[in-house]
Amino acid sequence: MAYVAVRGGAEAIEASLEHLQYERVKRGAHISVHTLQSTMRGFLDQVMSESSLYSERLASLAMKQSEGNAEEAVFLLRAHRSTLPRMYYSTVTNAREMFVLRRISASFKDIPGGQILGASHDYLHRLLDFDLLEETVADVELKKAAFEQINKPEESNLALEQLPKVMDYLRDEGLIRKFSLNNQEPKDVTKQALTFPTNRSQRLQTLTRGQTGTITSLGYAGLRGYGASHPNVGEVRVGWQPIYVALEDDDMDPYYIGAIKLTEVESFIPVDVDDDGQQVLEFDVGYGACFGQNETKAIAMSIVDHALEVGGDSPIHDEEFVLLHVDMIESTGFISHLKMPHYVTFQAKLEQMRSIKKEGNQ
Repeated sequence: MAYVAVRGGAEAIEASLEHLQYERVKRGAHISVHTLQSTMRGFLDQVMSESSLYSERLASLAMKQSEGNAEEAVFLLRAHRSTLPRMYYSTVTNAREMFVLRRISASFKDIPGGQILGASHDYLHRLLDFDLLEETVADVELKKAAFEQINKPEESNLALEQLPKVMDYLRDEGLIRKFSLNNQEPKDVTKQALTFPTNRSQRLQTLTRGQTGTITSLGYAGLRGYGASHPNVGEVRVGWQPIYVALEDDDMDPYYIGAIKLTEVESFIPVDVDDDGQQVLEFDVGYGACFGQNETKAIAMSIVDHALEVGGDSPIHDEEFVLLHVDMIESTGFISHLKMPHYVTFQAKLEQMRSIKKEGNQ
């Protein structure tokens, strides 16, 4: 965890905190948590993913309290998460059961169920929309009503549940490399500290909690030649994933407790496989998943997942290097602690340097 304790100067620290509150309100404007929850979808999804706590309301509160500082918002949520009781573990969830909002494949043009573009910034021209400067509540209501008038879910012919996976068709052709089934119980990285070597469940948990920018940078490094190879994105799907819990000593079916928005990515990476003494080409699958709609992070995560799975000489293949440096709280906390008082250690170094310099001059 990050360094938060500061000794001494209590009055000065109290004044600093009061100044911080003033900076938040000094322009006389107010924004409600409800407004943030309704309008800052991308920011909330990122914060929920990195804090490993799915709550749009609490993420909005953290955003307001932190004044839009992502690392501070994640810190607040992660700290709050540590106070909550762990009552149940969910049952294994399968993205085939997802109610799909968006589903695309970069590997196949035609896929069963079709390409579902959904809502995405991918197709924008990335030009500032200056009309938003003057947007009013009435404008918002008008846009909302216009869209809902022509996009009525009950009139849709699309079956958005139980959509098949693109990977299934390659597997049926024998083009996906096979592995023996691993029934090992996943290890919870929030309850047990990482020990190396890790298993895949630990790696995936750590990556999905990782800082979005760091995961993206590592994935980019893999693409530029520091990883196994260049993947093809087989499928990106975003949607509402149902969550169930099973009670102990209860013979009833698992209980449905709600749904979370999830982004899942499966990337295909061609590899050489030995088949009875012959080298054949098959696909490995890199996997990425995270809370909310964060496709860049999920794709990058799939690249890093495969790199860690196969191993290699570059840093992106080194699980200790990757897993110990992607966490937002660990990295920002240790960097930020350098701002804290280090008077004694610095004075010791200073005295040592002066002594050495003095002896050298003699």
